[in-house]
Amino acid sequence: MPGPNHVEPGGAPLVLPLAPGLTLTKLSVGPMDNNAYLLQTPAGALLVDAAAEPERLLAVTGPELATVVTTHRHGDHWQALAAVAEATGAELVCGRPDVDAIATGAWVEGLVGVWDGDTVVVGGEQLEVIGLVGHTPGSIALAWTGPDGTTHLFTGDSLFPGGPGKTAGPEDFASLLADLEGKVFDRYGDATVVHPGHGDDTTLGAERPHLGAWRARGW
Repeated sequence: MPGPNHVEPGGAPLVLPLAPGLTLTKLSVGPMDNNAYLLQTPAGALLVDAAAEPERLLAVTGPELATVVTTHRHGDHWQALAAVAEATGAELVCGRPDVDAIATGAWVEGLVGVWDGDTVVVGGEQLEVIGLVGHTPGSIALAWTGPDGTTHLFTGDSLFPGGPGKTAGPEDFASLLADLEGKVFDRYGDATVVHPGHGDDTTLGAERPHLGAWRARGW
């Protein structure tokens, strides 16, 4: 059974109002069912992960796209980055430790590296950058908190329904889980919505009871 905010590969985008003047559009692109997220305000728009199918992304974003954030260096998350950047002139942002890998892989220039304590702005809204080391050295999440107090986390491949994203070994897993616990679960409440890089959404409340099981299984 599909979970919260399900979208089908190649299917229609899902549009969610987050606040007055702010909407979230989610669509699945590419052969790996990558989620792309558009945050749109009257004063600008921000895309999280120009993963694939640039024509479909541009049909949603339009040429006024101001910023593209790439959550991490893996190629399935930036296949459309160069085409979207060329069509829109958007500023390109990613985690600082992943800058060189994304610039080389995607053939893009001018990437802005960000990390803990930095913010990314869309219209009048600010998203906090959270560095999550483990899935890749420079994976980031973005946190936006609405006027009702609900936080929305765009976690890339660092957190999914059912656990952290894939890591290369025990050290990377320990790093990612420690960052998730300290920077995410310890800071944000159960109502926090998690928007992952693939698949359906979840909440921190749904995932929190399983932290011990994740630690015990080691992945």
